[in-house]
Amino acid sequence: MMNSYKNAALGSLRSLWQAVPIMLGILLLISIAHALLGQAFYLKVFAYGRLGNSVIGSVVGSISSGSPVNSYIIGGEILKQGVAIAPVTAFIFAWVTVGALQLPVEAKYLGLKFAVWRNVSAFFLAIAAGWITGLIL
Repeated sequence: MMNSYKNAALGSLRSLWQAVPIMLGILLLISIAHALLGQAFYLKVFAYGRLGNSVIGSVVGSISSGSPVNSYIIGGEILKQGVAIAPVTAFIFAWVTVGALQLPVEAKYLGLKFAVWRNVSAFFLAIAAGWITGLIL
């Protein structure tokens, strides 16, 4: 039994070690983007109120889906630029749950109708989650 815990811990450490270069690359890209775009860019893109900004965050997150760890890093950096919590929440939610780029593969294995309904419902739930988070916080 103890051996399985040791194997699980080693596997987790291996996965974390493999993710470090990806996270560093993302941080580098974010830093370059911030230097080139500046805070005014983010405030201009997210200038449509809580609901409109949640839609924008959900759209961006849907298109640029990836691993949850990366979305937290990017979301934190966007928050530092002065963007409200509602669009960042919608972005993170959509990043993790909506797979616009993976839709063809998902449709192949799970069926087109299911894949489309899952992605559409996750998209709108991301908007709602962002909006509700903005209201609460």
